Amino acid sequence: MKAESVKISEGVYWVGALHWNTRSFHGFAIPGTTYNCYLVFGSEKVALIDNVFSDGMIDQLNARIEDAFAKEGREVKIDVFIQNHTELDHSIGLKETIDKFSDAEVYASPKGAEFLEKQYHNYSDVEITTVKTGDVIDLGDKTLSVVSAPMLHWPDSMFVMLNEEGILFSNDAFGQHVCMSKRYAEDYDEAFILNEAKKFYANLVVLGARMLRMKLQELTDAGIVDQIKMIAPCHGQIWKDPSKIVKAYSDWATGVCEDKITIIYDTMHHSTEKLAYQIAEGVMSEGVEAKIYFMQEDWESEVVNDLLDCKAIALGAPTMMNKPFPRIGNIMYWLNCLNFKGTTSEKNALIFSSKGWGGGAVAKLQSDLESAGFTIFDTLDVTFVPDEDVLSEAFQKGVELAKSIKG
Repeated sequence: MKAESVKISEGVYWVGALHWNTRSFHGFAIPGTTYNCYLVFGSEKVALIDNVFSDGMIDQLNARIEDAFAKEGREVKIDVFIQNHTELDHSIGLKETIDKFSDAEVYASPKGAEFLEKQYHNYSDVEITTVKTGDVIDLGDKTLSVVSAPMLHWPDSMFVMLNEEGILFSNDAFGQHVCMSKRYAEDYDEAFILNEAKKFYANLVVLGARMLRMKLQELTDAGIVDQIKMIAPCHGQIWKDPSKIVKAYSDWATGVCEDKITIIYDTMHHSTEKLAYQIAEGVMSEGVEAKIYFMQEDWESEVVNDLLDCKAIALGAPTMMNKPFPRIGNIMYWLNCLNFKGTTSEKNALIFSSKGWGGGAVAKLQSDLESAGFTIFDTLDVTFVPDEDVLSEAFQKGVELAKSIKG
């Protein structure tokens, strides 16, 4: 097949794969994605940074590699493989490309070397040099400095910095799951790309918020942040202006939020839905934005995108057999998995429910939300169909929740 590489700096090429038709990743909805790989041509060695996912993607990678070498007027020969992260979407093609260039050096973090063997069981014959922060990979007239980045978002994760060009190859950090024709974030609407980056962060990186704050501080103290002229992640668009995404990550990691309340609910016979709508009316009456998600139809990944920068939530589900309506369970597992405890700001939570002759949903939802890092602000447990007095109470609960986040 034919596929073109994209020159992003002198002697540096994007050679990744476009996955136009994928619609789900890690269980959340996406509009396609890219598996970004980069070739760095030094005077003595050529390095390939990261790899791709499935067979069709490997064909794209190989075609773009050949194109980049042709543009440089050099014979195809990769001398160095740098694997920043070993999750399957970054590494399925690695062994095949290593086998094509068997004399090449292979670099990964200590955990990266361990994980490659445990995932594929065919790396025992590959000599992998393990690296950590401060180590430098020399390509001749170009050097790559290693920055360990565990839990951004796996224990094996690391970055490499191309010192001469100021390009940070950041793997999953600073990425987005989008598939676009052009390679730079600045080629598209800024609000759209930042929102996709926020969704990526909320669904994949938020658990590592503490580590992210430490890493950003470490990079700042070492003067590396000031040296970064471009950020090249493994998914989505490349940032020619790193300041925007670095600031966004700093805000998300420290819990900078909007005056916004995210209302999440499911319903059986519309009673809980009526409560959700009245809570939203109360929230809006205080000039606070309300976002509503109905979990019969909406994706959990969209919910957490709004949860990331809202100051409070309202969560509602009817009682079924003394427990929360099971369909609400997906979002509860999602929240518990991501865990917002790592951010520095607490989020208030209002729990609401409708029941028949016996309750039970509220207590379980309260326990689950507290485990996921939320502070319970109030509860509303309603018997059967809410009348006007109960709907007024729900409205007032929305008012009070909105007041609790203002200022």
